[in-house]
Amino acid sequence: MRVLIVEDEPYLAEAVRDGLRLEAIAADLALDGASALEMLAVHAYDIAVLDRDLPVIHGDEVARRIVAEHPGTRIIMLTAADLLDDKASGFELGADDYLTKPFEMRELVMRLRALGRRSAQARPPVMECEGVRVDVFRREVYRDGRYLALTRKQFSVLQVLIAAGGGVVSAEDLLEQAWDENADPFTNAVRVTISTLRKRLGEPQLIQTVPGVGYRFGRDDAL
Repeated sequence: MRVLIVEDEPYLAEAVRDGLRLEAIAADLALDGASALEMLAVHAYDIAVLDRDLPVIHGDEVARRIVAEHPGTRIIMLTAADLLDDKASGFELGADDYLTKPFEMRELVMRLRALGRRSAQARPPVMECEGVRVDVFRREVYRDGRYLALTRKQFSVLQVLIAAGGGVVSAEDLLEQAWDENADPFTNAVRVTISTLRKRLGEPQLIQTVPGVGYRFGRDDAL
């Protein structure tokens, strides 16, 4: 899951971003409405956590633009306004969920994951393939019943590969879905993470390299 946090209070925005990354959720920041729209035009976000009272371009206008131009991006309104009329107007703008400040990080994470499940292209909460079981909510991975301790990045990459259903995922797509905007497209981070993930998964190898194309999850004899 990749999330855009649109919040003009830098300390709160950074705290939310860091909290989501601890939950293996890739998160980027935008501190005003104009920056948010620029980032949405470049990256494909699953969910936008959107403050309403934003500088430059108001959050309400950002919500309208997301609905019109990025229909695959869900919206969680994040605001200090907790009156019923405020919530109703937020939903009318196209918000999928509403969370008032102050809030608990755990509740935001649960709402993000619940909203992700309702997406038309959502990954199921538990994915299984070739004896590997990935529990998205508990962030647990098992192979043939044996628990595997993965880093947050390894977990995110494994999610993307298994969700592809045997299809090939390019290194660029892995960077887009499992890393944030600061990822260097010329870095070897994907190759290194794939290598360490293979070791954690053990034998027989389940992550295959398709030369010049990318990676796929499955046994080599399935090619």
